[in-house]
Amino acid sequence: MEREDLPLDRQLRQETLFARERVYRFGQPTPLERIIIPDGPEVWVKREDLCAVKSYKWRGACNRMAVLAPQEAAKGVVTASAGNHAQGIALAAKSLGIRARIYMPRSTPRVKQSAVLHHGGEFVEIHLSGDSYDEAVQAARADEAQSGAVYVHAYDDVKVMAGQGTLADEVVLSGHGPFDAAYLQIGGGGMAAGVSTWLKTYWPGIEIIGVEGIGQASMKAALEAGKPISLENVDLFCDGTAVRKAGEFPFQILRETLDRIETVTNTEVSHAIRTLWETLRCVSEPSGALGLAAVIKNREALKGKKVLIVVSGSNVDFLQLGLIAQSQGASNQISRTLRVRIPERPGTMLELLDTCFDGVNITDFQYGKTDEAEAWPAFTIAADDAAVLDGVPAKLDAAGFAWQDLTGAIDIDFRAIPLRSDLLRNPAFLRLDFYERKGALHDFLGQRIQGNANLCYFNYRQSGERIGRALIGLDFPSPYERDALLMTIPSHGDGYRLCEPVDEETRRRLAGGK
Repeated sequence: MEREDLPLDRQLRQETLFARERVYRFGQPTPLERIIIPDGPEVWVKREDLCAVKSYKWRGACNRMAVLAPQEAAKGVVTASAGNHAQGIALAAKSLGIRARIYMPRSTPRVKQSAVLHHGGEFVEIHLSGDSYDEAVQAARADEAQSGAVYVHAYDDVKVMAGQGTLADEVVLSGHGPFDAAYLQIGGGGMAAGVSTWLKTYWPGIEIIGVEGIGQASMKAALEAGKPISLENVDLFCDGTAVRKAGEFPFQILRETLDRIETVTNTEVSHAIRTLWETLRCVSEPSGALGLAAVIKNREALKGKKVLIVVSGSNVDFLQLGLIAQSQGASNQISRTLRVRIPERPGTMLELLDTCFDGVNITDFQYGKTDEAEAWPAFTIAADDAAVLDGVPAKLDAAGFAWQDLTGAIDIDFRAIPLRSDLLRNPAFLRLDFYERKGALHDFLGQRIQGNANLCYFNYRQSGERIGRALIGLDFPSPYERDALLMTIPSHGDGYRLCEPVDEETRRRLAGGK
């Protein structure tokens, strides 16, 4: 019986055996390392981020291209990719001397485009087409129809799936198994299909959990519908798994091998990225951390078990790392954002800090004066213990402060800080560096902002450095009191450092032209 006549799962197993011989012409096995999750399971990480193209995708791409017939190779190949599969195609193209045209979305991170050119050299051409992976696929398919080039699918191909399955073969041969569970991220499903099939072959009792981003769960939708269906919208935060429609072949495999499927939020993924950095010094792309995000989410239920995850790639744009680091999910502390009403008079901000925020860490402070009688500053507060945060609203109620929970609010995330310039009389703006220690902000307000000075603006966000930077606005009844403070305030004090003064033009813009 020809391999193509076998049931799909048997085809996949046989092709994985053959892939063992092919893929290591192009790359080397990757390590399996353990990380410690406090109060969680024993977690082992397959480090696919450490291969030549920084992603497991080289395995499937190289396996598929290694079996091209001479007449197929002469016509070249064409493919579509969000970035990682493209690097695998480029690596194989250069090694085999095959021309490849690669279609990528216009939004593909530059780091992935540069890596494709690095690995493929003169044998690859990049064509940016459309705003999504699916639009890039349409362009690549049109090229295939016109040129006769061989289309190498990123996941919906048995030989590609088998190539990805070699990473599971390395896990089996590592001697660290068997595992109780494996959490496998899913985009189109090729890696999860190849890996789950191989793991189930050797460890039939292993639990396989598919993991998708909550805004890109195409396989979850396929399993619920009984067939692959297209999602109307796809979240692109985890760009490596941002697939609108699951692959047909992976779907057929995964409906048999998956024990269940879970979704995780972008916040949970950001926290997993930080965990990988702090434990392994691994810089994972968002899609690479999906499995760990689900493990951390279920850590209590998994306690005492041995769990496998795959860091599927580290091809992340440097600018995106900054956004991830600043997100709430990247913090090890629990946080929430509260907007509090206080009387618009000197000293009330300090009173609020004294009475209600003792014991919490203020990681973000946004305020602009918008009313003569009352102020609504917004604080993002964090603590190691959820009970500490839960106690803050009760303190606010007891002190008579009205408040709102604005956790996740759009205006807070985008730092839309309103300020009515017509309410300012004689404003001054100061740039300050605070030492990131408990009480630094409180001490500055208590010791330096005295008399008739009234806080009219505050813009501060914790950056993770030892120094936190803030822009503060103060308003005074007279220009004499303003100038007196500016002339007498020390450039350095307990817990703060005064930066160069805000220049007159900037002050006028902040104060609306005053």
